[in-house]
Amino acid sequence: MGLAPAAASVGDPAAPILRRCEAIIEDRNLTVVRDWKKANPGGLAIGHMPVYTPRPLIEAIGCLPVAIFGGGDQVDIIRGDSYYQSYICHIPRSTIEIGLAGDLDPIDGMIFPSICDVIRNLTGMWQMLFPDRYSTYLDLPQNFDTEIGGFFYESELRRIASDLEKRGAQPLTTQNLRQAIVDENYRRKLLFELDELRIEQPWRLSASEAWLVSRAGAQMPAMDHCALLQDLLNAVAIRNVRPLDNVRVVLAGSFCEQPPLGLIRTLERAGCDIVEDDFQLGLRTIVGDIDANDPDPVHALSQAFLEKGIACASRYIDDDVKGQALIDRVAACRADGVLFGAASFCDPALLDQPMLEAALDRAKVPWTSFKFSENTGQFNGIREQAGAFSDSVKLWGGSV
Repeated sequence: MGLAPAAASVGDPAAPILRRCEAIIEDRNLTVVRDWKKANPGGLAIGHMPVYTPRPLIEAIGCLPVAIFGGGDQVDIIRGDSYYQSYICHIPRSTIEIGLAGDLDPIDGMIFPSICDVIRNLTGMWQMLFPDRYSTYLDLPQNFDTEIGGFFYESELRRIASDLEKRGAQPLTTQNLRQAIVDENYRRKLLFELDELRIEQPWRLSASEAWLVSRAGAQMPAMDHCALLQDLLNAVAIRNVRPLDNVRVVLAGSFCEQPPLGLIRTLERAGCDIVEDDFQLGLRTIVGDIDANDPDPVHALSQAFLEKGIACASRYIDDDVKGQALIDRVAACRADGVLFGAASFCDPALLDQPMLEAALDRAKVPWTSFKFSENTGQFNGIREQAGAFSDSVKLWGGSV
């Protein structure tokens, strides 16, 4: 059950916060980033793609980590299309487009974590187009042995810190990194509270609203984002709302390129309470706290990724059963079914999906699927499909 999602209305205590978040997201001038740089002379703004990048490491050396989500539905891709084939996902082309348009001028460097081959190639493309800016590929470990994958990952983190120090960042110190980890743990705690609220009372906070506050905070230092999250949690707690008879769903597959906000709201209007998702996986990859008391906080960052990283399409699962993590998520949030929403041509998500579908079939969990691109403007077909799925689950408990 949940509230028929409507953007914050008149008299809603959460309305000003959500309007601020939406304005931050739609601001192609990156005013939040520019303001931070004015307040921190000499500080570097370091962009990263929307999957996991160890943001505490960046904050610990006096830099601002900024998640880059491409151009969304605000940008027509013209020059970006000349650098990539048409049969790949949309986000690398739109990232090139906004870079060439000057939208990312406040960004002093880019970190491209290992999501897929396309993002690997984007690293080289960025180095070619913007040779004066820092650019690096962060190869996340696929071997989870501390002495192998952990050792490699720690060396990668120290390399990036050293590279950025040469460009004006502060030296990496144990004290600063430990404090950044404490700040990030607090952010993660508030995000967990946000997610728990969506599970227990989805009529009080919709997925589209949680999407707004999470994404807006991806341009902020952790503690600034914490203040925003706490304000929203306080506001939605006193909302005057009522539950409706919606279907509870998990949305999977949108961990990198993000669906347009209008598409998420369309799914909600079709009768789906999205009680769990993998949107903006960069802020939710680690489950639980990073050990702030580890004598070596770089080791703590590495161990958190090795031991507490969630299962996703760009992460090797070793001997785990493919699809079991998704089934466990469905059970934990008491979902009625699963929506697969993958970006068009997203190799990791679309290669994973058949195995996940088979696991759901074995567990008798209903599901349906659709594809999107970040500049998708027509949602009618997806709305009809989601509505049919919602009705099917309500009536018969089966997928369409």
